[in-house]
Formats: sequence, structure tokens, C-alpha cells
Amino acid sequence: MSQETFLAFASKHKQLLEKELRDRVNQLIAPSVIKESMLYSLEAGGKRIRPLLLFATLSAFGENTRKGLQTAAAIEMIHTYSLIHDDLPSMDNDDLRRGKPTNHKVFGDAFAILAGDALLTYSFQLLAETPDNFADASTKLALIKELSKASGAEGMVGGQVADISGEEKDLSLSDLEYIHIHKTGKLLECSVVSGAILAGATEEQIKILAKFAYHLGLAFQIRDDILDLEGIEEKIGKRVGSDEINHKVTYPSLLTLEGAKEALHQHIELAKQQLKATGLNVELLEAITNLIETRDH
Repeated sequence: MSQETFLAFASKHKQLLEKELRDRVNQLIAPSVIKESMLYSLEAGGKRIRPLLLFATLSAFGENTRKGLQTAAAIEMIHTYSLIHDDLPSMDNDDLRRGKPTNHKVFGDAFAILAGDALLTYSFQLLAETPDNFADASTKLALIKELSKASGAEGMVGGQVADISGEEKDLSLSDLEYIHIHKTGKLLECSVVSGAILAGATEEQIKILAKFAYHLGLAFQIRDDILDLEGIEEKIGKRVGSDEINHKVTYPSLLTLEGAKEALHQHIELAKQQLKATGLNVELLEAITNLIETRDH
């Protein structure tokens, strides 16, 4: 697949997603300040990797990608809520997110917490309201279950707990992988698996795609750790070297920078091996995999 073809796909689907997010929040009958706070973080930019993975998975099965629009919006709302809460003074205490002041710096701690809560709960409403011609009741239930597990104590929240508990401690590589598999990887996996569920995939296909997403999630986080050392602040939208300043254990700190780069490449190659095993048209998923290995923000 040419770079131009992938960029056209990404641009088209990002525009669809941005409109969906904006329209869904604007239609809420709720105080204007909470909608402003929700949209402030939803519209702050970002790579939209999770929605693109979902759309690319649907495309691999030859399905209409619009089937996944509400599910993609729901997953992005979960991701955004987690960033709002992660940035709070009681968590990571960050002032910048994607090059802009964090939500609590603009709206205050209370409204930032409530905006995160609103995005979290609204995401499941979106899944339940998926049009019947795109997903029947059992499919909607499967999507809700998948997102609940990926974002809750068994997934993202559990990873965040392990991350906080591991601060100022000498973590092993397996400890670090647990954090990143759960804090970052589970929601990436949910994006791929949700696309497969919407496409009516077999259990075997879902298992293979979940293995693909497992390696992709680890690769994503290793690249993140590398960018914290080598990235350009204006591109990554946060301070370079913040992990070292905050005494966080990272892949480069455990494996050296070169070792982290080797691990990144290994996980990328393992992800691609799983894609080949699906027997599907995986060109878009391969393009996203390559993007994750080389991204600069």
C-alpha cells in the first residue's frame, strides 16, 4: 500500500471521527461547562490510533468502516477520559497535554474529574445506541463487555494502579510490561477486537488479532519511552526527559536506548507475523504498524 493511500484513509476517517465526537457531545442536554470541558480534551488533537485500528480491522474483513463509527468514538472517549484523569495533580500532575494546557489547568480539578466521568459513562451509551443495522443486540453486548474489561480494573485502570504503585521502585522488565500491557495495550487490543466483533469474525481470527494487538501495544509504549529521550518537545506535546525527571522506570532505563530500539523492532515484527496469519487484507493494519515503529509524536 502506498503512503498516499494510507494517508487518505487516515485523513478521511479522522474527519468522520472528529465530527462524530463533536456532534455527540453537542447533542447532550447538559450544563455547557461540562460539554466545553469534554470537547476541550476530545478536540486537543492526537494520533487517533485506536479508532484507526478499528476502522482498518473492519476494512481487513471487507466491511463498511462506518459500522464502527460509534464504537470508535466510544473508545476515543475512554482514552480521553483517562488522559484527563492521568494529568490531575493527584496522579501525574502534568501541565501540558498535546501541546496545550491540561484540562484541569483550564477548567479546574472538579470539572476535569467530572468531564472524565462524563466521557467514561457516555462511551457505553454510544455502544448501546449503535444502529441495529450495524450491530444486533448480542454484538452490542459483546462490544460493551470488551470495552469494560479493557478500560476497567482488569485493563487500563489496573495498569494505572500498577504504574502508581511502582513509582520510586526498582521494577523488573516483567513488572514494566504488566503496566504497559494493561495501561496502554488493552485499549489498543480492544480497538482491534471490537472491529473484528463488528465484522463477525471467528473466535480463531479474534485470537490471532488479539496477539497482533498485544505486540503492537508493547511496541507503542516502547516507542513512547524512546521519544521521551529523543523526541522533539514541539512534536510530542510534552516535556522531553520527563520520565527521567520523575524517576520512572522505562524500557531504555532497563534495556539501554539501543536495547529498547531492538525490543521495539522485535515486537513490530511479531505483530506483522500475526497479521500474516489472519489471511485477511491487512495492508492498512500493516501501515499503522509501520507508523507506530517510526512515529515522532
